[in-house]
Amino acid sequence: MNTAPYYKMTFSKIYLLYIAKVSRKDHTKDEVDQIVSWFTGYDQKDIAYYAQTNATFETFFNNAPHMHPNRSLIKGVICGLRVEDIEDSLVQNIRYLDKLIDELYKGKLLEKILR
Repeated sequence: MNTAPYYKMTFSKIYLLYIAKVSRKDHTKDEVDQIVSWFTGYDQKDIAYYAQTNATFETFFNNAPHMHPNRSLIKGVICGLRVEDIEDSLVQNIRYLDKLIDELYKGKLLEKILR
């Protein structure tokens, strides 16, 4: 599986897409930030910094202060891939985050999303 293009996508671009997606269902940037912070350990200032840079997803995840240990509890399918079965840890982390945002979009409560 060639994942290099996905690694090279900028966090800022995807972050804006996450916000646009959840806002269609009356969710907020703050909720997206809570998910990103829980998942990566970044604080609000760090998220705002990465939202203004051209840092790739690869850089964003490689520099994450503390990937949440419960991320392995995230299960399900994103883009036809079962997230718990993805072997490449970077791709898996990207898809885990996608899954969390998708759960917010679908109306799941933050308390349930942040396992």
